[in-house]
Amino acid sequence: MTELDQEKPSTRLAEEFMQARPRLVGAAYRIVGTVADAEDVVQDAWLRWSTVDRDEVRDPVAYLLTVTTRLALNRLRQQRNRREDYIGPWLPEPSDDMDVEASVELSESVSMAMMVVLETLTPLERATFVLHDVFGLTYAEVATAIDRSDAAARQLGHRARAHVAARRPRRVVDQVRHRQVTDQFVAAAATGDVSALLGLLAPDVVLVTDGGGLRQAALRPVQGSDNVSRFIAGVAQKGMDDSVTVDVLRVNGESAIVVARGDELDTVCFLTVEESGITALHLVRNPHKLTAVRNH
Repeated sequence: MTELDQEKPSTRLAEEFMQARPRLVGAAYRIVGTVADAEDVVQDAWLRWSTVDRDEVRDPVAYLLTVTTRLALNRLRQQRNRREDYIGPWLPEPSDDMDVEASVELSESVSMAMMVVLETLTPLERATFVLHDVFGLTYAEVATAIDRSDAAARQLGHRARAHVAARRPRRVVDQVRHRQVTDQFVAAAATGDVSALLGLLAPDVVLVTDGGGLRQAALRPVQGSDNVSRFIAGVAQKGMDDSVTVDVLRVNGESAIVVARGDELDTVCFLTVEESGITALHLVRNPHKLTAVRNH
């Protein structure tokens, strides 16, 4: 065997892995909720893939998703232990480089509202939903990935889908309207106009802030349009100065409000906009969770 022939298997493995990598990162991210952990999971998946006997693998993508899912579930269980000591609400980590591709379904599945819903599922429900409903694996393939029977995987899928349907926003506006409302919200918040904010917020709106104990944030959700509008106006009044810039950028496949203080990111705010108005605000302020968002 020539030296060139010896290099072919490793080259083939690397090429197949790189083709699948965006999907692997996307799947891992949807399961674990943080970019850094997702990247670590996929790196571990590569280490396992690099030593596999390629001739024994019929479907590289399904095989890699299986390996990635098992590693992601292990990482998620480790995370659960760390989160017990977390200060205040825990929100998923935003990213402006996630795989939303051209598919509306993939874009919606990585929105902050959906990521928050995924947080309410059990680890196995979450993995099953991501693999079957987002990435289109059969229940037989999902069963292999999560090491359960076909019947158990199907039951997990039905349960996860029911939970998601019950908890996800029901009447979300299209992207154009979402951007319009986001721009209106930025203008009202910048001036501290409580009446203008009230006009944009749904009566039962909920605001959740994640500072991780490192930046000022509400330690529990703020509920109701009156409380939320005054909270936002108060934050704007205290925090706005010449060093602060506010932009609306694409993060997690949607329009998000990115606030910077000088060269440092301060907050990424996601609005859930339904026909009734803004029904939820998710503010990520923990600096450790802002590293995957670029300050354009």
